[in-house]
Amino acid sequence: MRIIFMGSPDFAVSTLNAITGADTGAGHDVVCVYAQPPRPAGRGHKEQPCPVHAAALEQGLMVRTPESMRDDTAITEFAALNADIAVVVAYGQILPMAVLEAPKYGCINVHASLLPRWRGAAPIQHAILAGDETSGVCIMQVDEGLDTGPVFLRRETKIDEATTGGSLHDDLATIGAAACLEVLVGIEAGTMTSITAAPQPDDGVTYAAKISPALARLDWRADAIDLDRAVRAYDPWPRTWFEHGGERIKVLAAHVDEGASPANVSAGQVLDGRPAIACENGVIVLDRLQRPGRKPQDAAEFMRGYDLTVGTVLDR
Repeated sequence: MRIIFMGSPDFAVSTLNAITGADTGAGHDVVCVYAQPPRPAGRGHKEQPCPVHAAALEQGLMVRTPESMRDDTAITEFAALNADIAVVVAYGQILPMAVLEAPKYGCINVHASLLPRWRGAAPIQHAILAGDETSGVCIMQVDEGLDTGPVFLRRETKIDEATTGGSLHDDLATIGAAACLEVLVGIEAGTMTSITAAPQPDDGVTYAAKISPALARLDWRADAIDLDRAVRAYDPWPRTWFEHGGERIKVLAAHVDEGASPANVSAGQVLDGRPAIACENGVIVLDRLQRPGRKPQDAAEFMRGYDLTVGTVLDR
């Protein structure tokens, strides 16, 4: 099939490579790749292409980076590609109906959650933050809503106490790429159509808002288990952190001290040299930390070179 691919971050690259056959040498005809425009990045703030843009260039694919797909020129150019279908993976824009209806079979989306749970921008992180036991990928027909279209296929995976935002991201990227290929085969064969796609239920809808470094600040007044989930959810970005001594210290790994319930201590109090920190409910042990401009350190090494005195109450 003639396919338009629309995506931007690392998560989408696995699906692009699967569709083009970059790893196998046998793939569909990707007539154009749409990605978000290059943005300033790095120390020099030079404009850099997003991961999908860079991957597409490596494969010699045509790339377009319109600021808005609602622009008349962008819509006309999109329709002129005469595509059979468009595959959308974390593209970064809500597409207008003129774009959705241009390809023969419309647009399908690879979404990293078990819809209708966690519609929106950051489903991977929110699934871990909420303590969900499962996550997954849905391949859906795109409509004008925010991740509201009917679902062709869903694939599940487990979330456990070791799952991080990074590990779940990689798992779902792989699962999503394979599931997308399965749906493309079904659409081409006529066994999967907009009629056979299952509408999302009205119950169980949740939204995964965008994340930012400000949201990753540790609040010791929370339960220890919630802080542990935050450390894992925000790994590798934006990383959880707290302030002490005028520095923003990142927490790269931690664990809950099961059964610990100290009495008569303040939330945020340093209980020992591991270091263990009292929470509103429970105790969290910080296993790996990083000071500004320094390399990551295991807790023992960090504590030898930093004055985090037992009894200190950390800013909340």
